[in-house]
Amino acid sequence: MAKPSAPSRERIVAGAADMISRRGLNATSIRELAKHAKAPLGSTYHYFPEGKQQLATEAVRYAGGAVARILRKELDAGPVAGLRAFLALWRGIVVESDFRAGCPVLAVSVEEPPADEIPPALAAAAEAFEDWEQLLTEALREHGAAPERAAGLAALVVASVEGAIAMCRAKRSMQPLDRVAQQLEALIADALDRPA
Repeated sequence: MAKPSAPSRERIVAGAADMISRRGLNATSIRELAKHAKAPLGSTYHYFPEGKQQLATEAVRYAGGAVARILRKELDAGPVAGLRAFLALWRGIVVESDFRAGCPVLAVSVEEPPADEIPPALAAAAEAFEDWEQLLTEALREHGAAPERAAGLAALVVASVEGAIAMCRAKRSMQPLDRVAQQLEALIADALDRPA
């Protein structure tokens, strides 16, 4: 049986996701990621022998999966319910962190990768965005949106919410997310009432 004080792999990954959401990947060392997760550096290297990129990749997968689970559950009640849950999740993260944290998937996505290389964390970010879009696309189609419109609207939802999160952090206001929410709800309602 593990000691209660021993850091779990999941706690390190969750801590890394939070730290990346606050500072980005390139501005964070593995030592800082371990410290933020309240884990000894040795434990971090034990779980992630390939270092920072391996930990960052797992952190992005963790965050992407957490969002996908919420979307999956809430989209059962329809696309608007899924959108509202997506927005509520990010609102909570931004407000609770006093505008210091955003989305770790976005944070990894906007940093310049090494030349001639696609880092695994960036590939994991692409997979997370694709998963969220696919979940939204399927829900929109199931509720009456035209197939070609559903995919475009799902991409618009993800891109708009991610961009609004960045704007909220910069402006230290939730107004951008509120404005985006209104527009997206109207677009979803239109797509379900009168598919193009």
